[in-house]
Amino acid sequence: MFIARKLKKENICEYLLYMWQVEDMIRAFHLNIDTINERIISQYQVSDDERKSLYEWYESLIEMMRLENMQSDGHIQLNKNIILELDELHSGILRSGKEAGYAAKFYHVLPFIAQLRKQQEDMQISDIELCFNFQYGIMLLRMKKTEISQETLQAQTEISKFMVLLAKNYQLYKSGDLDLEE
Repeated sequence: MFIARKLKKENICEYLLYMWQVEDMIRAFHLNIDTINERIISQYQVSDDERKSLYEWYESLIEMMRLENMQSDGHIQLNKNIILELDELHSGILRSGKEAGYAAKFYHVLPFIAQLRKQQEDMQISDIELCFNFQYGIMLLRMKKTEISQETLQAQTEISKFMVLLAKNYQLYKSGDLDLEE
């Protein structure tokens, strides 16, 4: 919760990847709040009130996962909404023509995205969600210490740069410093 709150303010892309990781961690603990309390929450050096808030945060995520039937895979609506919001922003930036650097970076990574799309089972997902899936997959491979090809690392580097611009533009848009209207 503390990390999520900080990331949501500073970098929406890192926030979403973190939240996906939290979802997977909750699944690894079989959506059991007692286990999460013992293994995660109790490790935080925080006040009792903060610990209670953290417990309630995990409890609410578990409840959302159960209600939305996301116990074994997928993402809760809370996180899906971030993807939808980023998709809308992305489309708005491209339509507006106001952020030439952003558009240039997107068109630069488009061949990587097209290559990823060929490997994707779900052809209905957006380019933005595809980028997130790819970045999360790379993160998981690194955690498992799996070897990653140079081509994949190059794609990851370029897509990361694009996502940095997406996060920056999101912050600007949210603060009112990016106007996409004509």
